[in-house]
Amino acid sequence: MLVQEEAKIKQLLTKYQNPDVTFRDIIAALKEYHGLACKQETYVFSDGRRLDLLNLSGTIPVLFKGVIYNFPVCIWLMDTHPNNAPVCFVKPTPDMSIKMSCYVDQNGKIYLPYLHDWSPASSDLLGLIQVMICIFGEHPPVYSKPKYETAVPYPTQPFMPMPGTSGGGTPYPPYPPRPGYPPQMGYPPASTAYPPAGGGPPYPTGGGGQAYQPPPTQQPQQHRYPPYPTQPQPQTANASAAAGTGTITEEHIRASLLSAVEDKLRRRLDEHFSQIKAELDILQQTANELVQGKGKLEKLIERQEKEKNELERNITVLKEKEKDLEKAISRLSDKEDIDVDEAVTTTAPLYKQILNAYAEEAATEDTIYYMSEALRRGVIDLDVFLKQVRSLSRKQFMLRALMQKCRQKAGLAG
Repeated sequence: MLVQEEAKIKQLLTKYQNPDVTFRDIIAALKEYHGLACKQETYVFSDGRRLDLLNLSGTIPVLFKGVIYNFPVCIWLMDTHPNNAPVCFVKPTPDMSIKMSCYVDQNGKIYLPYLHDWSPASSDLLGLIQVMICIFGEHPPVYSKPKYETAVPYPTQPFMPMPGTSGGGTPYPPYPPRPGYPPQMGYPPASTAYPPAGGGPPYPTGGGGQAYQPPPTQQPQQHRYPPYPTQPQPQTANASAAAGTGTITEEHIRASLLSAVEDKLRRRLDEHFSQIKAELDILQQTANELVQGKGKLEKLIERQEKEKNELERNITVLKEKEKDLEKAISRLSDKEDIDVDEAVTTTAPLYKQILNAYAEEAATEDTIYYMSEALRRGVIDLDVFLKQVRSLSRKQFMLRALMQKCRQKAGLAG
């Protein structure tokens, strides 16, 4: 590729959000497929907005039944590339007709799982074109018109874009019409006003890219292409007559229905598998939590068993003590009343002296208290109170000194 062309592409990418990544993606595709060219055209959204976007238009080589055909395509790159998937179309020349399938609708828009599962980290234009080549090798998107059909084409239908899905499913084109109706051909001019699809945003929220509204395409230029595969010719007379009039045969409808049913079953299986896997993950997590809870419960039960055994031992000890107390009470109840003064005995004369001094000192303390109460109530006068308190205080001091000396002698000081 010439340096001038690369510089031109870089200049056209100035309004893109990721110009460097988009430039590398475009250059890689153009170097691999020389039948494509990069140019800037006006893209009209479903709400009527116009935006200048880049597209790769031209031909890609496809091997079909041992022969290589150059199928014309147009790949539009959104200004958010590679965050959003491109929008792809088949651009038939005047001597071609679009062959509808589950991958191409009557307006030429291309629907691929690769576009629906588009990921900015792993998807690129080279991978997209390679998927197109593989799919078109099994399901050619165009076929050659009969001569009279080229001269007098059927009137084109107004463009109706495929509605996008908001639930993440792949929007597939409707089934082909029944035999006897002419195929829908042609593209609307760039000035055609596109009705909004459900009032949704022009860009999809996910990475699938199938929720894009089809862009307006210019009238296909005249190119010289090698012969394209013709419509399969059934062996019956009725089918031959139908093919001669350019209609879709029952064999085409059957193949399209089988392909659509296969895709639908595959999606259902994938959804069912994902649901079962999620349920298994939840069950596994629940099982792990139950195992952890079982361990905790076993530890709690073991601890409670230990506490139960300890409580039973304590109850046994308390019952034995209770029996001893009952025996002591019954034994004491049979004896006569005990004199308090005789109940307290000491083991040595020194201890008895300490006990007597303490009892006399406590009595002296009580006497001083009651003398104070008598003075407060006016039972005695102040002179009597002072004289008695002085005598009692001197006696109390001597008793305390005697207790202190006895305690030192007995080794109880402290």
